[in-house]
Amino acid sequence: METLVFLFSFSALGVLYAMNTTPEFQEPYVILEIGVAVLVIVFLFYYLITRGNPPKDFLFFVFAEFCFTCVIDLTSALEYDGIISGFMDFYQKTGEPYLGTAYAIMMCYWDGIAHFILYLMMISRITDRRAYRTLGLFWAGSLCANMSVFITGIVAGKYGSEIRPAFWLNFLFLLMPVLGAVTLFTRPKDRPLIGGYNAQHAQTMKLIWRPLDLILVVFLLAAMAFTILRGLVALDSPLEACSIYLSQYEPYLKDPVGYPKVMMLHLLFYGLPLLGAFVYGLLKPGCTWMSDWTTFFAGAIIQCQWSHIGGSLHPRTTTPFRIPNDVFWTVLGANLLYAAVPVMVVVRVHSNPYFFLKIAPFPGQTGLPNSEEKDTKYKEK
Repeated sequence: METLVFLFSFSALGVLYAMNTTPEFQEPYVILEIGVAVLVIVFLFYYLITRGNPPKDFLFFVFAEFCFTCVIDLTSALEYDGIISGFMDFYQKTGEPYLGTAYAIMMCYWDGIAHFILYLMMISRITDRRAYRTLGLFWAGSLCANMSVFITGIVAGKYGSEIRPAFWLNFLFLLMPVLGAVTLFTRPKDRPLIGGYNAQHAQTMKLIWRPLDLILVVFLLAAMAFTILRGLVALDSPLEACSIYLSQYEPYLKDPVGYPKVMMLHLLFYGLPLLGAFVYGLLKPGCTWMSDWTTFFAGAIIQCQWSHIGGSLHPRTTTPFRIPNDVFWTVLGANLLYAAVPVMVVVRVHSNPYFFLKIAPFPGQTGLPNSEEKDTKYKEK
């Protein structure tokens, strides 16, 4: 099935070419109508071909549908970068002109490559009746971050006065990952939540005897400080440290397109509490929620940092907003490490989960074997 989805998704190129060569299809409201019609047709196509053996998971149709749009996003990014031509000229003018910004181009590359691969992997697992919950949470975090920053940045940035009808289609791509995240969070986990003797042993160890966890706590605290600093910069704080960072390290945070500022505010108000929660989860044993939320957040932060780093380096970002040459590697390294920290936490949680499990009650909790415990209770009676 994933092969069919892969091949059918590239029929999007035919739709784009037909619209690009037909002036009647290039009016703003016509673009919206065609977009809705195409989404309905793609859904009906997958619904009809799976009627004989319908998937038990409704997210199959979401993933199959979004594979189609991934090809459109990848085509948009490639055309804006001058690698291909003849598909998206009309859309750049009367559809969504903000897709030509550096941040949006990098966002489209992520959607057209990373999300496309994730969709095919999840479709394969659904078809084979295998679990995909962890992959799904990573995707949900990634696309939620993607679309929330994208939509807010359009409205709050310099393109807020150039909103066309096609803009409203973006809310579908925000609603679906939110719905998918709620669905996946409420499903039973792929792994057991209750541990035995190994979990009990792991949870008796102090942080000082868990050097990897200690390092991760330090990294998380540093990430929290970095989040606060950039969030204050986005809020136009008059603090000297914020002014120095903005002018000498990351002037891209003030790019008038709005996406960098919105992303920093998202991380300040949503990412910062999660980073703090992960510190708590590494200190307090038995936090079973760590496996889910670290995966969700890792997807979000990697997507955000990919678009942010790529946008700041892209040729479409004007020189005053690029990273200064004398601090280039410092800023790049800090941003890469910031993206890597949640991934390291995810790997830690999933590779050795005993510290994060509930401990099952053992026979003889009082320290006596079962037979002796029963004899004691009998004598007391």
